[in-house]
Amino acid sequence: LFADAVREVRKYSAAHVIERAVNVNSSAFDHIQMKLFRSQRNLYLSGFSLFLWLVLRRTVTLLTQLAKGMASHAALETQVNDATEAAKKYMAENERLQEALNEKGGSKKESAEATDEKLKKEVEHLKAELQKTSNALDKAKSEVTAVKKQSEGLKKEYDHLMKEYKRLQVSGSRSLYEHDI
Repeated sequence: LFADAVREVRKYSAAHVIERAVNVNSSAFDHIQMKLFRSQRNLYLSGFSLFLWLVLRRTVTLLTQLAKGMASHAALETQVNDATEAAKKYMAENERLQEALNEKGGSKKESAEATDEKLKKEVEHLKAELQKTSNALDKAKSEVTAVKKQSEGLKKEYDHLMKEYKRLQVSGSRSLYEHDI
């Protein structure tokens, strides 16, 4: 429409057309002027419509880009919120685990102290038993020594008695031998 309106305006505004129309008659001139006015009107309307169409097209393009940007922004915002919530949740869980670890560490210290106390008592008990056992060993050694001394004494006494017995036998057999002779 715009191109047709431009063509029509050129057709009726040409200088030679106006000159011919003036020479022909005044009603023809008015008719040509009316057609020129209509073609100029159509040119302005179609030009303004074309300009408006271009502006609307650009506006629609910008609105579409804006809508896509807002949608992606909303999606990113949701993603950021989810990531923030997840991070907060993980931080809270991390703190809870650290507290539990610290409590276990504290209870481990307490249990280690209790275990140390228990081991100390057991060491003292074992030392007491070791002392009793070493006392019993010393007593047994002294008894063994006493028994050895007693055994040596008995052995000496036995040897002495055996010598005495042999001597008596020898002297008894001589006296019998002398008695028989």
